[in-house]
Amino acid sequence: MRLTAVTIATLTGFLVACGGASDAPAGGADQADVEAAPTAEAPAPTGEIIEIQMITDEKGNYFEPANIEARRGDTLRFVLVSGVHNAAFPDSTNLGKPNMPGSGPMLQLPGQTWDFLVEFPPGEYNFQCDPHALLGMVGVLQVNDN
Repeated sequence: MRLTAVTIATLTGFLVACGGASDAPAGGADQADVEAAPTAEAPAPTGEIIEIQMITDEKGNYFEPANIEARRGDTLRFVLVSGVHNAAFPDSTNLGKPNMPGSGPMLQLPGQTWDFLVEFPPGEYNFQCDPHALLGMVGVLQVNDN
């Protein structure tokens, strides 16, 4: 098989375009000119994990336990046993307490969990399952000093 100069030049051009190395990173900027974006680090848990089960059964919809004592740095682990539930610390039942978190995710499969790091100052905080609060699925978190 005989290759012409045009064929060799064309093949060489394809090889360079497809696999040729370059000194400049993609985007044309030198690596030294690109600064890493600062990342916000989540506070590390410092205490124990307190498990709260979320249950629907013949007794109704409820948290077990519903009354919890914790310290700052502890983690509340909400575990779905049955039903469909979430956990929330609504502003309406925690009047005057700033920075209440939004509602946690709606857990739908048994065994799913939602972890919540306790960062509140000492005091009493009310939590609930949003769709079942009016049915009595509420709880109280007492945060104590370390």
